[in-house]
Amino acid sequence: MTSPRFAFGPRNYRLMFLGLGVLAAGFITMSLDGEDYGQGFLGLTLGPLLLLAGFVIEFFAIMVRSGHAADAPAAPLSSTAGPAAPGTTPPPAAPVQPTYQRR
Repeated sequence: MTSPRFAFGPRNYRLMFLGLGVLAAGFITMSLDGEDYGQGFLGLTLGPLLLLAGFVIEFFAIMVRSGHAADAPAAPLSSTAGPAAPGTTPPPAAPVQPTYQRR
């Protein structure tokens, strides 16, 4: 029985929680501005920059590949039909070629 395969791995979730924390910090920073109508440095500059950084982190959390070992292609099976005779060494395995071409 195979285990269920999720779309995101642990790395994705860590990045998502980090992005949510930065977003929360941005909103809190904007609310802490003491100027009238939030027209100070915190409300107009620092808070929006934190929000932008949080949304960028969230984008990368969604787009980055998860690091699951199950995502890696399986090694090809050996072409020999049975075990090697005693005293002989098996031939070296051929290198595994990637299934995609990087451009």
